[in-house]
Amino acid sequence: MTNFIGREEELSFFNEHYNSKSGELIIVYGRRRIGKTETISHFCADKNPVFFTCTQTEDSNQLKNFSQKLLSFNLPQSQYITEFSNWELAFLAIKDIPHKENRKNIVVIDEFPYMARVNEEIPSILQKLWDTELKNQNIMLILCGSSMSYIEKEILSEKNPLYGRATGIFKMLPMPYSDSSKFFPGWDSKDKIIAHSILGGVPFYLSQFDESKTLKQNICSNILKRGSILYSEPEFLMRQELREPTTYNTIIQAIANGKTKFNEIQQSTLIEKGKLSVYLKNLIELGIVSREFPLFSTEKEKQNTQRGIYKLKDLFFRFWYKFVFPNYSSLEFGDWENIYDAIVEPQLNTFVSFPFEDICIEWMRIQNKEKNLPFIFTHIGCWWDKNVEIDIIAANEDKSKIISAECKFHNDPVNDSDLEKHIKKDLSTLKKKEGAEIAYWYFSWSGFTKEASEYANKNGIRLVFGGDFL
Repeated sequence: MTNFIGREEELSFFNEHYNSKSGELIIVYGRRRIGKTETISHFCADKNPVFFTCTQTEDSNQLKNFSQKLLSFNLPQSQYITEFSNWELAFLAIKDIPHKENRKNIVVIDEFPYMARVNEEIPSILQKLWDTELKNQNIMLILCGSSMSYIEKEILSEKNPLYGRATGIFKMLPMPYSDSSKFFPGWDSKDKIIAHSILGGVPFYLSQFDESKTLKQNICSNILKRGSILYSEPEFLMRQELREPTTYNTIIQAIANGKTKFNEIQQSTLIEKGKLSVYLKNLIELGIVSREFPLFSTEKEKQNTQRGIYKLKDLFFRFWYKFVFPNYSSLEFGDWENIYDAIVEPQLNTFVSFPFEDICIEWMRIQNKEKNLPFIFTHIGCWWDKNVEIDIIAANEDKSKIISAECKFHNDPVNDSDLEKHIKKDLSTLKKKEGAEIAYWYFSWSGFTKEASEYANKNGIRLVFGGDFL
């Protein structure tokens, strides 16, 4: 896939700051492979930026490489030097880059953490020059990084000299289904949904799949087959970000296998509760795990460690720890096709059911934004209590109007008994306004039986067929 896909929000963000009348200091970060460099490159395609990618090298070598990149842009200093003697002079030279047609000059420092970790004075130097010189120039300085923990805990923290200097901060996230599906225009909706559920909206991962091949062929050759790019990808990311990958592997596999409550994870891993809390917090900060609560939970309720459930937010991690990690011995032996036939394929629909709920929520958000729903909702998410679980609850601000929706990704169409079970669920403990109107919806990938359609018409249930909106 060579065409640039999606990222309209990010490009709009960059263009807004590019078109401003003041200097711009932008910080962009996100997990590895998320598409930061490609998106910035696409934005800069017609703007002739200074694009410097930091490497894991000594400070003196980094300064030499950065100097050579800057001096190649016809700086006055290039007539008499080949390298700046220190970082202050190098960064100060940014203001000397010749302007073309009074357009804003762009300087991108990609993988900035590699530069700042080796020389801890660099943020202070940049802060001083930004305050005294650079912020008044017609420039756009973009600092980009994949080390999310370093960016958030160091660069964006109050203790860092650059704190409060950024004019824009953008954390790049995985693509929504509406964009990831565009990677495979020739596939039917079901295969697009499965691909998104496995690869998680990460552009690099999506680009590894070839739509001229079947879904099975892609999963086998690009994930399950030893030596393929995605075969060891989560292990690489874990080693890059975390010091104890073995412990984190144990925790993530427990969650992948359905241990979603804190006590369940603790009993499965036998990790001390205090340490487990820290490990889970780190995984949440990295975007690998999320802790979810029923919609309308209070902040006090969220402080209770016994409440909430842990899920693998990163969909590719979810697939990898479900199917690759526990079958490593067989896969190392090259038995990937049998692993797919005996283990992956039989569980695929069940595996996709949770991401399918998020895809349905995404569709509802789009409809809400376009004012295509019966009311404007300001709350949406899943809801449960001790006895009842609802896939999607959407409500207006005062909770006087509520949509209760179920989502099913099955091969068989939903029947009337499924609909009856849905509308008879006890919602009495759901915090709602007295006399609130509740509308019932049902999303089904495989459609509905004739009896279900008749039951829905009689009881005012809205049926949404997956093939119609995906």
